Order: sequence, then C-alpha cells, then structure tokens
Amino acid sequence: MPATAGAIYTLTIWPRMTKNLKRLFQPKSIAIIGGGAWCEQVIKQSVRMDFAGQIWPVHPKSEEISGFNAFKSVQDLPEAPDAVFIGVNRHATIQLIGELSELGAGGAVCFASGFSEAVAEDEAGHDLQAELVAAAGDMPILGPNCYGFVNALDGALLWPDQHGCQRVDKGVAILTQSSNISINLTMQQRGLPIAYMVTCGNMAQTTQAQIASALIDDPRVTAVGLHIEGFKDLRDWEVLAQKAHAKGVPLVALKVGASEQAQQATVSHTASLAGSDAGAQAFLDRLGIPRLGALPDMLETLKLLHCYGPLPDGKIASISCSGGEASLIADMAVGTGLDFPKLTDRQKAALRAALGPMVALNNPLDYHTYIWRDQDAMAQAWSGMTGDDISMTFSIVDYPTTDPIDWTCATNAALKVRADTGARFGVVATLPELLPQDVAQQLMEGGVVPIMGLREVLSATKAASNIGVPSAEPVTIPGEIGEAQLVSEANSKAALATHGLPTPQNRSVRGEGEAAQASQELRPPFAIKGVGLAHKSEHAAVRLEIMPEDVAATAKDIGTGEILIEEMITGTVAELLVGVVRDPAHGYVLTLGAGGVMTEILRDTTSLLLPASADDIRAALGKLNIAPLLAGYRGKPSADMDAIVNAVDSVQAYVLANTDTVSEVEINPLLCTPDRAVAVDALIRKA
Repeated sequence: MPATAGAIYTLTIWPRMTKNLKRLFQPKSIAIIGGGAWCEQVIKQSVRMDFAGQIWPVHPKSEEISGFNAFKSVQDLPEAPDAVFIGVNRHATIQLIGELSELGAGGAVCFASGFSEAVAEDEAGHDLQAELVAAAGDMPILGPNCYGFVNALDGALLWPDQHGCQRVDKGVAILTQSSNISINLTMQQRGLPIAYMVTCGNMAQTTQAQIASALIDDPRVTAVGLHIEGFKDLRDWEVLAQKAHAKGVPLVALKVGASEQAQQATVSHTASLAGSDAGAQAFLDRLGIPRLGALPDMLETLKLLHCYGPLPDGKIASISCSGGEASLIADMAVGTGLDFPKLTDRQKAALRAALGPMVALNNPLDYHTYIWRDQDAMAQAWSGMTGDDISMTFSIVDYPTTDPIDWTCATNAALKVRADTGARFGVVATLPELLPQDVAQQLMEGGVVPIMGLREVLSATKAASNIGVPSAEPVTIPGEIGEAQLVSEANSKAALATHGLPTPQNRSVRGEGEAAQASQELRPPFAIKGVGLAHKSEHAAVRLEIMPEDVAATAKDIGTGEILIEEMITGTVAELLVGVVRDPAHGYVLTLGAGGVMTEILRDTTSLLLPASADDIRAALGKLNIAPLLAGYRGKPSADMDAIVNAVDSVQAYVLANTDTVSEVEINPLLCTPDRAVAVDALIRKA
C-alpha cells in the first residue's frame, strides 16, 4: 500500500528484541556452542580483548575448551547467556536457536551457511532459513552465514577468526554483510578507532538498519559506516535516519550495485536511465546519508566524522611546502563541489607575519620551506589558513619511510594549531603509506584528523559536508502488480491530463478521411506520429511542421495503422524528460533530465523518490547541466519554472493515485516555454 503522507513509522521489531539487541552487543556472559578451531578462536579472541564477563563453552563430549570448563548442553548453563556463538551445522543450529529462545538468551550469531544464500545449489535453503527465524521468535539473531561482531569498547565479541580491533573508549561502528570485508576493515592501520564491527550475514531476521539503530543507542558510538548490498525494509532505514539525526550520530554508506548489468532493457528512456542504482541513490539522498565509492574513502570519512562530526559546508583550505602539491589538490577538487575561498585580510596578515614577503599568498598555499623545523613558526603559518569561513584546513605532509625524525616538527605544529585555535585541522599524506600509524594515532589523540591520500581527503570532506536532514515524508512503496501493458500515447496523455498535465490538442485517427477531418479541427502546423511504437524517432515515425495539405501523404509514409495528429508547440526554451519507474526495492523513482532525441546520449539526469515536494523538484532541476537553459541562457528567455514544477507534480499525482497498477510513466519531451510546460509525448505502462 502507498504510504500515508505524514505518517510516523517505528522499527518493525518487538520491544523485547530491541532490549535484547543491547544484551547481544554488550554482553556480560557469552556461550560458544561447538568445537573445532572456529569456536576456539572465539574464546581466544575474547581473552585477547580482556573480556571481563563469563565465557561458557558448550560441547557434549568435551570437558574443557581452550582452558574453560565446558557444559554438555545449553540447559546446563548457569543462566541464560547474553550472547551465543553457534558454530555447528545448519540443522543443529535451528534446534539450538529454539532452545536458546525458550531459555531467554539475549541473542545469537548463526555461523553456519547453507541457508538462503545457497538456494541456487540447495532448494531447501529458503525453507531452512524460515525455520530458523520461526525458532528464534523474538530473540535477535545475526546471520545466518555470519561472522558475528566485535565490541572493542567492552572487549566483548563473538568472532571466529583473527581481527585487528583494539580496545577503545569511543569510536565508530561499521556494519557489512560481507565477513571477509569486515575482517579486512578491522586490520586498517589508519588510526581510526573502531568501536563495533558487525557482520549482518543473510539478515534473515534482524536487518542492517535495526542493528545500526541499536548501536547508536550506545553514546560511545560517534559515527556509523554502512557497507550496503541492498535495502531490505525501507521503513527501518527511514526510522534509523531520523533517530541518528536526532541523536547527532552521522551515517555514511558504501552502496554497491551501480553496474550496468543491474539495468535491463525496457521500452522507455526513463527506465534505462533510472536503474535500481538510481533508486538507491535517491533513497540515500532522501535519508540524508552521503554515499562513498570505496572502502578507503569510507574509513577516512568515518575518521573525520569521529573527530569533528558533520561539516557545515565544503569550504576548505590547504597548505603545503610544495607548489606541486598545492596545484594537485586544487585540480583534484574540481567537480567535487568543494571550494577554496580566497584569503581574507586577517588571514593574509597572519600569514605575512609568519612567512615574510617571499611567499605568494593563495589558497591552496605553498608556504615553501623557509620555516621548516621551526614548529612555532609553522604552527603560526598553518593557523593563518584557518578561520570562521573555513570548514576544514589541511596541511599536506608526507612522512618519509627512511628517517621521519625531521618531520616531528610537522606533527607538533599540527597539534599546536588545534590547541591554539580550536579549528578543524587535518594532516594529509598524498600517499596513504606515507603517514605512519603511530603518527596518525598521536594526531588523533590531539584532536587533529590524519587523512591518508589526497583523493580520500576530498571524498571524506565532501561526504562530511553532505550529511543531510532526513525527509519526514515516508517513501511510497509500490503494491504488487501484474504484468504491465503499454498504453497508447493518446490514452496516456488523456489519463495524465486528468491530473493536470498540459498536453497539446490532438486527435488519434485511422484512414485518410479521419486524418483530413482532424486537420480541419486543429491549428497547424502539426506533429504527426505513428502509434504503437515505443521509440518513434528511431522508426522515423515523428514528422514535424506538417501542414493540412500534407497530412494524408505523411500518414501513409509513416505506415502505422493509427496515427496521432497534434498541434505543435512553439517558443521552446528547453526539452525535459520526466519519468517515473516502479522500483520494488526503493519505491517509485522520479527521473528528471534533458529530454528529446539526445536523452540517452546526454544522460543529464537526476532522480528523486515519490512523494517529492515542489521544493525537492525545483532543487533537482537546478542540478541539471541544462539548468542554465531553463534560467535563460545568454539573454534568451527563461522557462516558466512554476509551470514545469506543476507538470512534474501532475505526473506524480497520477502515479500516487494508481500505485496498484502503474509500472512506468514517461514524458519525453516536456516542452518548456516562457509561459507554459506541455507534454508532447507520453508513455504509460500499467497492469
């Protein structure tokens, strides 16, 4: 069913499960069921992390495991454990989950595979996963096919392998479905304090959004990084975003699935341009969650957010002792939306006092090496690049791998800048390997963010400055529909017109007699189109500037049994594409872009999810490359933006009124003139 405007949603988990998630992730007692190296590793890693709670191995034939007395069964445990690692086969896992749920355990990690992820090889996988969820009841489970979690705040973990986490007082949480990626991320040598590492596995019962929602209840969590393979329950994500915003805990995402293989050929331009990844991006935008494209970018963004939280904007300053580095970061920032503001008089005065007359003052700044080793002078110069109008200041420093002792002055200068000014300050290495881990740790402890890589620092800064306010309006979730059929252009226009979409006067006719009659009833010149073709221009089935005496010959030449004759629109400023595609994973994707026959070549589009407000639509149109045309380019008249927004809203209104049947709507082009916006071509697919 479509969402009701203004509705308030809550997480789709039971109250007891919400409470138990805290028991699971912050346990006082853990049980490890099974034998072998995996289970022994859980115990070994718990000891290494100085877990202060109880550790209870469970095995029917062992007296002790890794130095701990073993229990024959879960019924023999002293009490219901807070967290359980189940390292046995999938069938035994289901039985044990049922026993633990009845016992009142806090939650469990299901390590076994062979459930829904293996359905291609074993059709029983789905049924077994359903049995597992039923057995769990309201006891939360991670997985199946899941490595578990590490809580580095309390030294508590259910983790059957090596990991690189160290105890921390506060830090970021990272969630991923991939166990292998999670292992690799724990081994990062970037100075990032990881508070929680959680693998979500198949998410048979507890979703990634629900897990993240539980973790941000811990005040020691400063930010959350989400490696997302797919959104499972949109409502859970909406609640998570609202909750995180209210708590001031920023979320960032690395969402996979942008490949062309994810898009299938369809009858419209809209569908080919708005594949599932466009829906995912629009959903993240709606949640106010910035998206990153690589794991290093996510780690560096989390580091920046851990230190300073979201940035107010993308105004940055850079200082280095090399003109090459200054030029490089300036060039790399082009197209990112980040801005290097010109130096203020105050900054110039401070820099001149520190550097003397020999240095040209700019942002980015090459301060040369005149003051190298004089850490007070370095700090004075670097402080000069901070200011109220600068969100982040970076000093580019690469520490040599041979003898970095002469670079201690740079570390101390950065720490002094932070202590003296309180400004957001970072030390950036052009190459990730040229910022040693011990230096990164020292900088972090002093409130200076260490960033590995110029590309990474720009990605991190852009993301940190794009933490948004989540929409309070729930997305419209499509209903189940049958096989969609293509509606004729005339009928599509008529249906959309009932919701306020302006269309040209037209007639759908067959034969020379009807064509002649229509040519007398409409105002020439005409556009004549063949009916029943998806991409009419590819079949030469669109003819323009046709006068009444040429209608019959033109219709015959087009060759379709039915033709559409309509009055032409003049005075066009720009042509737009307006389309909506039903995306079962994300809702209805509204795509706006450059229209006409060049749509798929220009690929100048942006996407929103329905419902979209007038302000959302207007802002999206402003992001297009053709936005200057709409605003009036080089003295040309501007388009009527109110008319365009109203036309888009009319398309939206039609879709929202037909969510039980509509699959796709496309207007291409929407002709935009100085006083109106008219849909001259329309396509609808519906059940």
